Amino acid sequence: MTKPTRLIVGITGASGAIYGVRLLEALRGQPVETHLVFTRAAKLTIAYELDRPIEAVEALADVVHPLADVGACVASGSYRTLGMVIAPCSMKTLAAIATGVTDNLLTRAADVVLKERRRLVLLPRETPLHLGHCRNLVAVTEMGAIVAPPVPAFYAKPTTIDDLVDHTVGRVLDLFDIDAGLAHRWREGEQPG
Repeated sequence: MTKPTRLIVGITGASGAIYGVRLLEALRGQPVETHLVFTRAAKLTIAYELDRPIEAVEALADVVHPLADVGACVASGSYRTLGMVIAPCSMKTLAAIATGVTDNLLTRAADVVLKERRRLVLLPRETPLHLGHCRNLVAVTEMGAIVAPPVPAFYAKPTTIDDLVDHTVGRVLDLFDIDAGLAHRWREGEQPG
């Protein structure tokens, strides 16, 4: 049996749309077929934060699925994928995943990834957190998801926002054994002593 080379990318309306867009850009040079699902709020956030037409973001993905299409291929466990990344992940989407609410393709695909024991990586973008947020983060972790907030790594000595974003995206791709050359590796290349 061959290993699947598909990755589902979800983008929600939380601030930080650049994470999902940069993830799609980084995967363009990789042997990975990308399946994009985004929420209506994500389209608004992309327009506001990135000044990019939504069509330009859609063009980065191999396949774009409408949010309402709960019959899409990524809604079935028999459709093999490496897993899914939701970048950024709103607290609304996190809550839906934590409680098994699958009322759109984004949450259904996440639910399928979890039930099939595939990798689900969530980049929550909210601060500060209240107890409900924390409980949902614990719930998705207990269900098998990986919570990976986009926290800057200052040891990489970033000088631009792109440096911060690239490092986070590189570390997320590491979770799928995909090296896009974006992550700064701690002490890699240093001489001992």
